[in-house]
Amino acid sequence: MKVARLPGIAQWLGNMLFRGRKLAVWNKRNVLKTDVEKLTSRYGIDPISASIFLRRGLTEGRDLLYFLEDDLRFQHSPFLFSSMEDVVDRILDAVEENEKVLIFGDRDADGITSTSLLYSYLKKLGLDVTYRVPVENEPYGLTVETVEKFAADFGSLIITVDCGIVNNVEIDRAHELGLDVIVLDHHTPQQELPADTLIIDPECPDSTYPFSFISGCAVAYKVVSALRFSRSKWYKQDVALLDASAKGDSITIDCIRVRNLVPVKRISETVIPGETSISQTRLPSFLQGQMILVWNAKNVQTLLSRAFGSGCQFNVLDYSLEAQRIFPSLKDSTLSQMKSKSKLARYGNHEPTEIGAFYNLFVTCVQQDERLLHPDDVTDENFDLQLVALAAFADAMPLQNENRLFIRKAMSLMSKGIVRPGLAELMSLLKLYGKRVNSTDFGWTLVPNLNASGRLGHADYAVEMFISEDPDYREKMAEKICELNQERKTLTAQGISFVSDSLEKSREFFGNKMCFVADGRLAKGVCGLLAGHFMSKHNIPVVVMTFLDGMAIGSIRSPDEFDVMPFLSKYDKFEAFGGHPQAAGFSVLQENLEDFRNFLMAHSNEIVLEGKAEEVMDVDAEIPGAYMTLDLLKILDLFEPYGQKNDSLLFMAKNLPVVSASVIGKTEKLHLKLLVDSGKTKWPCMFWNRGDLLHNGIDTGDRVDILFNLDRNVFNGTETPQLYLVDIIKSQI
Repeated sequence: MKVARLPGIAQWLGNMLFRGRKLAVWNKRNVLKTDVEKLTSRYGIDPISASIFLRRGLTEGRDLLYFLEDDLRFQHSPFLFSSMEDVVDRILDAVEENEKVLIFGDRDADGITSTSLLYSYLKKLGLDVTYRVPVENEPYGLTVETVEKFAADFGSLIITVDCGIVNNVEIDRAHELGLDVIVLDHHTPQQELPADTLIIDPECPDSTYPFSFISGCAVAYKVVSALRFSRSKWYKQDVALLDASAKGDSITIDCIRVRNLVPVKRISETVIPGETSISQTRLPSFLQGQMILVWNAKNVQTLLSRAFGSGCQFNVLDYSLEAQRIFPSLKDSTLSQMKSKSKLARYGNHEPTEIGAFYNLFVTCVQQDERLLHPDDVTDENFDLQLVALAAFADAMPLQNENRLFIRKAMSLMSKGIVRPGLAELMSLLKLYGKRVNSTDFGWTLVPNLNASGRLGHADYAVEMFISEDPDYREKMAEKICELNQERKTLTAQGISFVSDSLEKSREFFGNKMCFVADGRLAKGVCGLLAGHFMSKHNIPVVVMTFLDGMAIGSIRSPDEFDVMPFLSKYDKFEAFGGHPQAAGFSVLQENLEDFRNFLMAHSNEIVLEGKAEEVMDVDAEIPGAYMTLDLLKILDLFEPYGQKNDSLLFMAKNLPVVSASVIGKTEKLHLKLLVDSGKTKWPCMFWNRGDLLHNGIDTGDRVDILFNLDRNVFNGTETPQLYLVDIIKSQI
């Protein structure tokens, strides 16, 4: 549920059901019928979905693409990272020279999946590769001890995953010992980057990658994808795609220079035959050293001869013949025909062009040809994406852009029982294998179990589960992980009881701007969980710390509107520090704890959060009774996955008769269970922890207006639709 003030939005104010109930505002923003019709006609979506997109501010084609398309063709090329080609070549050199390589990852789910994904592929390449993740009470990030031990063991290349961007000292030591280092990370860098180091990090200012909010595992996946492509004949091949067209007395020549399937430069030249020589155009310098590909060479050569005379020869290759080999249906197709079918152009803000269609077709054909040449890559990529999906949820990556493609693909595969070894064993133990997998399963079941292994000092259990070829061993590791998660739940519950009072009292010292607690009874691995728990409760930044071997170690969690990184970066006595805008970890010498606390108090006035005078519920769509059918599940699936930056859909329905009402639950927290009638369908509804409403505002026979989330309820293998109520009032008749 999103809570925000929305000035200028038409509001519908619900009445109070009973004395003492909190008053909430239901906001359904008005959208124009013409805007709805524009989206439905251009993208072929239903009016309800179109209205939801409009209310969520998703109106640009580049945003809608990632909701309406599932094809991995729409993900960003790994070679959009400025250093990707250099990273690929360095790893290929390591393969050729039989070097010893160390992968160093983080202990959380993102680090575990990153390590597992990269290790599995490098092992497949035949590299002498080992991995390390922090275990027991080892600190976060690369250590000098690890570097020195690896150098002493005749290692030559260290690759960090989901860490490393702030390990300047450790990387300098590696260089002193003659080691090369590649950093694959996604965390916010310090002002000074590691020197003489190949870095792939979308947060770095010079990364050139178009979407910075991907997980560490997604970064590792991009590197593996680039390594797979390095086997292609097109790797590092400089290609110029050329098309010529006539209009009236002029001829236009369009060109795109491409390297590793990425457009490097474009030009367009319009010439008048007999009046313009080729030397007067940019074509000679643009095409020099390039392999020139055209579509329908006979037609293009005719136009070029007409433009510059028969004595001007272009050495071109007819790519239409290659494309027809890969896709026989393309026989006799023209670029003009194909541009009208271009999905990428459909989501762009410009008219499709022949040269644009040629480029899109070239990329599609090359990618398909690589799949045909290396069919095992398809299976491996499917398994990799399941790790990427886990990491996206674990690190609360925004469910936007290509993250949606990764997760939707993973969910589809896992729901069909196509599951990566290791993950399959874990899902079986958690009773998820063989069922439809959704965001809730990722965020509330799979990720907490994976994180538990790292939080309690055994991240290697999870890595071993993912990389082992022994199914019995994988199952054993999965069992241990589930046991650790149960222990984690106990430690978290104990931690809440230990620090609740202290945290509440600390608010006063920080002017109600933040909470702070340091308690040696806390397990190090649950500090982040506790900070997140209390941040959600108080909606202000929360710092939770514990003590270990003379160090004070902790985590901070913050609401979306406050970035903790620049705030904490002002403190100069951290022993270790790193993280994201809303979540960071750090450590200080225990003797400096009071100094750190004083720093927080002195700077807490810099924390500015939006005030919330009232609870506001943003309605995605009002559903009339006639539309309250099972077709709503299609809309539910369209907007899946849900999570960070893509809240669960919040629907409103009015004037529904309550067919039955009861209370269920075996503890003091009783739940309200209703059955409402929309005319075509009777809908079961559950309102958690609101059993008190029965006979105290809600009874059988009432007519009610409801706010609800929609989901599927699975019982004994049978799926039924279920409404989960967020708010309810009596209808005003």
